[in-house]
Amino acid sequence: MSDLRTHAAEIAEQFSDHLDVDEDDVEERLQNLVDEYRVPVDEARRSVVNSYLDEAGLERDELGRGGSEETLLADIDEDEQWVDVTAKVVDLWEPRSDSISQVGLLGDESGTLKFVSFTTSELPELDEGSVYHLGNVVTDEYQGNFSVKLNRTTSIEELDEDIEVGDDDVTVEGALVDIQSGSGLIKRCPEEGCTRVLQNGRCNEHGNVEGEFDLRIKGVLDDGREVHDIIFNKEMTEELTGISLEEAKQMAMDALDTTIVVDEMRDDLVGVYYRVTGPTFGRYVLADETERLTGPADAESVLIKARSI
Repeated sequence: MSDLRTHAAEIAEQFSDHLDVDEDDVEERLQNLVDEYRVPVDEARRSVVNSYLDEAGLERDELGRGGSEETLLADIDEDEQWVDVTAKVVDLWEPRSDSISQVGLLGDESGTLKFVSFTTSELPELDEGSVYHLGNVVTDEYQGNFSVKLNRTTSIEELDEDIEVGDDDVTVEGALVDIQSGSGLIKRCPEEGCTRVLQNGRCNEHGNVEGEFDLRIKGVLDDGREVHDIIFNKEMTEELTGISLEEAKQMAMDALDTTIVVDEMRDDLVGVYYRVTGPTFGRYVLADETERLTGPADAESVLIKARSI
């Protein structure tokens, strides 16, 4: 089955309970966007899904995705995927917004992952320490950090069992050999619940928006045998570089160019040895602690502590 045909079949299945959607018509819409307008496949899919959502009078979180697979938390490495998970509620935090009913940490034998439940979904609350089978949750990504969102179609079944939660933290060390694009002073989508990085002022989900500034580093650490992709969040980036978000914005304003920020970071950091500890999300290590080393022999180090995610 071709790639577009696969997407068309999945979209038709998504809307099967809401609209009379023909798989051939879906594929034709996708083909037209991809071939005639040179739209990337992922964006074409979002456009087609959005048009069917409008036609059905549905919100995105009201739309399930048939055939969700049971997935370990550590195996979640794609955005906007519908999955089932069985996990223990390890921790609950105080929501920062009235739109969020619950936020906390789920855990299974493979590791831990953040979850969010929105007030509008009207779901029963989860209890800390309890184990649940959560059907039809959707994955989300922020700074290489994956999470799951509970939505109106999510099923919640409390289980009479316990789970020994695995430790997903790793420690890697080596020379920082590259700072990748998408680092430095960036802009994120300001829409509630969306933190995607804008590309040319555009969010893949919400279109053209006025973004909010943030700092991050997407670095590559080389230990001489293999390379590791590292994400440093705003707080860690400020600690590593000594450049605050406000200072970075002023630098970009003075130079009329945001790339000056990442250029200065690259000059200061590339070639320096680090030891990084943090959880893994897909191919990334999200830095919770970083030690700046004097070199491969690690004669001395300076500990930089980041806040917990």
